[in-house]
Amino acid sequence: MTAATNQHYDRDPDVFARFLDPLRKYSAGLFDSDTTSLEQAQRRKLSFVAGQLRLLGGERILDVGCGWGSLLLFMAQEYGCRTHGVSPAGRQHEFIAGRVAELGLQRLVTTEVAEFETYEPEAGAYDAVTLLGSVVHLPRLDEVFAKIRRALRRGGMLYLSESCFRSHQIRAACDDRPGTEFVRHSVFGSGDLRPLSELVAGAESAGLSIRAVHDLTDDYRRTIECWLANLDGVPGAGDLVRYLEIANAGWGYTTKHYALVCAKAR
Repeated sequence: MTAATNQHYDRDPDVFARFLDPLRKYSAGLFDSDTTSLEQAQRRKLSFVAGQLRLLGGERILDVGCGWGSLLLFMAQEYGCRTHGVSPAGRQHEFIAGRVAELGLQRLVTTEVAEFETYEPEAGAYDAVTLLGSVVHLPRLDEVFAKIRRALRRGGMLYLSESCFRSHQIRAACDDRPGTEFVRHSVFGSGDLRPLSELVAGAESAGLSIRAVHDLTDDYRRTIECWLANLDGVPGAGDLVRYLEIANAGWGYTTKHYALVCAKAR
């Protein structure tokens, strides 16, 4: 993630507390019924990620764009994993440090203020790497996937989830529309949705093996519906509400949300 995205992610943590679940997970949940709550969906999603990564316990995980620490804390608490988060947003690291101290997880959870473009993780040190909604802010896919491959041990796993344009043609048609420009520049400062084919090609070109692709579009739509309900009547939330409404209007028409699971097989 680039420093330009901090205009959104470096806001006061209380802003996000108003609409996210208690874990403050800022990406799609995973719903299994009409009565699933937002918190249940987010915990179910993190368990799903653990399953896709084939975690048994004690693994070392690098989370790129670690947000408010939901994945770092969950994998440490539930699986005893040693987790390390990287993000340029200083306020997020301050918040995570407080939660780590509250939960007594200092031995398992660490974070680092850094831009992934200039960050070089220890080679072969990680059993798994995760990017949940962060590759959209990273402009050089070839460098991102090459760096991830270097960071993984042989047999290590990558879980990447991202919102994508449905095709190259739709991307070209929508790239300069007012809604796209508003989200890209007014909300995030820097961001570029890509078609799924570019993510797959980037992973394959780096030498990673594709293990699975999951369509989580409907789950993200329901997640945003929950966020919008939580923001109803919150003062000063106009730009955030507009962003979420634009995102939800595109699902299935111009945009999809996918999870890509890869392995460093050789």
